[in-house]
Amino acid sequence: MNRGEIWLADLGYLGKVRPVLILSVIPGDNDRALVSYVIRTTSIRGTAYEVPHMARGMKPGVFDAQGIGTTDFNRLIRRLADVDATTLTRIEERVRAWLGL
Repeated sequence: MNRGEIWLADLGYLGKVRPVLILSVIPGDNDRALVSYVIRTTSIRGTAYEVPHMARGMKPGVFDAQGIGTTDFNRLIRRLADVDATTLTRIEERVRAWLGL
């Protein structure tokens, strides 16, 4: 599990099983086994916090910076793909804007 990878994750009853982009770095030995992510959705609303994404085998969608979260590694089911550096940079910018950083 690495930053910039898209994983299929089980986010529980309300979150459902969906693709997420890993935002956090690999934790150290003394850190909690957690991963922070931003969701990928096909419910496009056209907000300022969405970054469009197209990938083979996936419906057109967006990464939604308003849908950030943290979960444990056990919720990650399988790796689906990677995002390119330009897309990752745009997602980081949108997350910073959403959080006011």
